[in-house]
Amino acid sequence: MSCSLLLQIIGSIGAVSAGLDLGKEGPLVHIGACIASLLGQGGSGNYCLKWRWLRYFNNDRDRRDLITCGASSGVCAAFRAPVGGVLFSLEEVASWWRSALLWRIFFSTAVVVVVLRGFIEYCDSGKCGLFGKGGLILFDVSSVSVTYHASDLLPVALIGIIGGVLGSLYNHLLHKILRKGRMAKLLLSLGVSLFTSICLYLLPFLAPCTPCDPTLDAACPTVGRSGNFKQFNCPNGYYNDLASLLHATNDDAVRNIFSTGTPTEFRPISLLIFFALYCILGLFTFGIAVPSGLFLPIILMGSAYGRLLGLVMGSYTYIDQGLYAVLGAAALMSGSMRMTVSICVIFLELTNNLLLLPMMMFVLLIAKTVGDAFNPSIYEIILELKGLPFLEANPEPWMRNLTVGELAAAKPGVVSLQSIEKVARVVEVLKSTKHNGFPVVDQGVPSPIGMPEGATELHGLVLRSHLIAVLRKKWFLQERRTGEWEVREKFTSVDLAQKKGPKIEERVLTEDEMDMFIDLHPLTNTTPYTVLETMSVAKAMVLFRQVALRHLLIIPKYQGAGVSSIPSFLHELNLLGALLLSPCSPQTAEGLEKFKSL
Repeated sequence: MSCSLLLQIIGSIGAVSAGLDLGKEGPLVHIGACIASLLGQGGSGNYCLKWRWLRYFNNDRDRRDLITCGASSGVCAAFRAPVGGVLFSLEEVASWWRSALLWRIFFSTAVVVVVLRGFIEYCDSGKCGLFGKGGLILFDVSSVSVTYHASDLLPVALIGIIGGVLGSLYNHLLHKILRKGRMAKLLLSLGVSLFTSICLYLLPFLAPCTPCDPTLDAACPTVGRSGNFKQFNCPNGYYNDLASLLHATNDDAVRNIFSTGTPTEFRPISLLIFFALYCILGLFTFGIAVPSGLFLPIILMGSAYGRLLGLVMGSYTYIDQGLYAVLGAAALMSGSMRMTVSICVIFLELTNNLLLLPMMMFVLLIAKTVGDAFNPSIYEIILELKGLPFLEANPEPWMRNLTVGELAAAKPGVVSLQSIEKVARVVEVLKSTKHNGFPVVDQGVPSPIGMPEGATELHGLVLRSHLIAVLRKKWFLQERRTGEWEVREKFTSVDLAQKKGPKIEERVLTEDEMDMFIDLHPLTNTTPYTVLETMSVAKAMVLFRQVALRHLLIIPKYQGAGVSSIPSFLHELNLLGALLLSPCSPQTAEGLEKFKSL
């Protein structure tokens, strides 16, 4: 994790400085998640963070909350949008949301924006280069009075429709291009860097020089690294509008396109070349062997086609061309990422113009609806390409006609342990399976009235990490007996909470130790979540996801069937907080095809 953090920081600095068509937002989200994950693992493993107080966060729930806070802090640092960062986590990152998580994320983003403000005040005199330019409002358009009429609804709706179509087309093409190997990514990195440099320098030669408008207050041509009017290859008093976009940083290019009160600043052919170039670069740059984000490339593409549409409308609209660019960027983001609320708030914080709110909501809803009609969001496509398990929020229709008992029967062979088990059996189970938990049963317990003698009782669920902790400390019994108080003295809550450690293959046990016994009673969760085998898969999936479970035991309806036949879902969460039920994995999908027709 620490190596990944270091590579993200160095790689994102180099990639953004090189002028590649990528954003720093994705790497900053990853950096925030890495820092949060390292804090959540403090005090355990081979990490440099050994502060003892951090061990209290070394559990599933707190680590998940910390990673969510880290991701939202990354969004806040990238866009300087604290509320947008909170809503981004709510809409896209967190699979399980609760009220306590809300104020924790809000506190995290508040700290980020305070620190950013402090650095901006310090760097205001130019001590930090381009950092801090624009203050907390990156793309300020608050000076424009937004006036629109009923006739403007049609072009605004058209922006949303085009954004949805282009966003879904972008997702489709990106899905095709991202199917490449590691060597291809390295070679593509060199090719994309060379191609980007050539295009950024040579394409402005195609644009004619434009005379400066004497009515504008801005200096023309621009002197310095940033500004709307680059003099590239033009005489005094003239500027090159395409060079103003291509020879600026990505942030400055967005500011130039968002600029208001400049209806004749950009030629249609220049905007068209810029849009086509960044569509090509956006498709091939994302996914190469450099840290990259999708936000800024999509904003650049969307703002170009939005401003181009504003130019086409001319005097038939009351909306400024710069505001058309803002709406186009928001529409393309919604059409590709399928987010609405968080994008709306992020853009309002970026532009500092609340008068855009009605049109922004209108455009985002149209773009998302159009995009959903074609394909999934770009995040779902990337999850599929990486093979990460993900449990959808809503069950599929066929799940309502299928019980969990029938579903679990498609993958038999559940491994259970006795409450007092031999060491050799525990080692064999850990080596032969990848399950993260195991049902613990008591055989031949005294039966209640009405039950047969020697019934089998479900004692609970024991985690893999707890079993490895027992083997690591070699807490074994010479004979088959209970040893609950000995376990309580041997293990602390920190020992049992530790997830990382030596693998089972690294444990060395003697033959005498393998013949000894382990009492699992004090290590077992005696109140696991259980459902009857007659419950529908749809209801079980909703329970599994909304309660944020890692394990769910299915018990038979008739106790005489024996607990040894209890199937269980025992698979691990990924970093996004999503989980894939074992029987629904791709390995067993063929065996479940017959149930889809029910």
